[in-house]
Amino acid sequence: MEWAEVGERVRESRLAAGMSQADLANAVGLERTKIAKIESGGRQIDALELAKLAAALKVPMGHFLREQPPVLSRRTSLVEDTDSAVARDSYRLEAKLTAWLDDIRQMIALDLLKPGKASVYDGTVTDPQGAREAALWLRRRHGLGQEPIRTLMAECERAGQYVLVSDLPGDGASLVDGDFGVSVVSRLADPGRRRSTAAHELGHLVLGDEYSTDLGVSTSREDRERVIDAFAAEFLLPSAAMEQARKTDLRSELVRFSAVFRTSWSLTVRQAGHVGLLDEDRLPRWFSEAPTRVELRDAVGWVPQPDLEGVRVPPSYAHAVMEALRQDFVTPARAVELMHGEIGIEDLPGAETGAGS
Repeated sequence: MEWAEVGERVRESRLAAGMSQADLANAVGLERTKIAKIESGGRQIDALELAKLAAALKVPMGHFLREQPPVLSRRTSLVEDTDSAVARDSYRLEAKLTAWLDDIRQMIALDLLKPGKASVYDGTVTDPQGAREAALWLRRRHGLGQEPIRTLMAECERAGQYVLVSDLPGDGASLVDGDFGVSVVSRLADPGRRRSTAAHELGHLVLGDEYSTDLGVSTSREDRERVIDAFAAEFLLPSAAMEQARKTDLRSELVRFSAVFRTSWSLTVRQAGHVGLLDEDRLPRWFSEAPTRVELRDAVGWVPQPDLEGVRVPPSYAHAVMEALRQDFVTPARAVELMHGEIGIEDLPGAETGAGS
């Protein structure tokens, strides 16, 4: 890469971290003018400086050096005079996404992870109804029928997308790398929102790149996202299941659907509107009447319903990391890093005796 490209990555990472050039200079022990020259491409960086910059900006060193694959959920541009929390959060998620892709590639290179080919819908999708048909196609392919999805991460993996659950703020991001996809979902949102985001990013994979498929480049971004949202809603909570709802106590029925299918209240209400249980003009009022946590838990008999919570990485990937550790392909510290917070060094075999450290 050219130094100007490296400098641009430094600049964007600094803005995403909410730091000024002076802040970054103080953090890494350089003069502010040197940071300015780095960002403009007028000053080369040695390995030690690059490591300090990565640590201060909380991104991997590789983020500054590698070519960035196209991210399907594109972010708002980061500019010096724009203080956009959404843009900053999106940038940091994308940085995490490309680092996640590197981790997946490492396990593939070690021949410990063998991704299947992504489930890409071959029908024509130009509107929300087409997206819903694609979601039902995937449900049939996975043998899900109209039943709730027990573990969304597992279903995403079956479809060829590896999901990472991250502690970063924001929603999610995804990209396709050859025959498989990767996505990052923020854990900081409520459980229903996390599942909606994961299903949305899966929709990008199944329907294809939003800028090159039948959705068309002339379609607005808002309309394209509405199509993907329709896929996510139908995949998580099929319309046919909702049509069985009893209208005599509709709110209790919708609370039950939201609890059993573990969807956000807004997605449940939108699906109720789609199948005609609610009139369009009544939707805003229903959106504002979200059930409490007690109502949701009571609707499922107080049975715990965790998903995308404690589990941060896909099962097959976690197994690959542990196998890499057993075969001494990675150090214990690297294994913990590869597991992205799901385990600590104390959880590894031999930790009490100091073995493997």
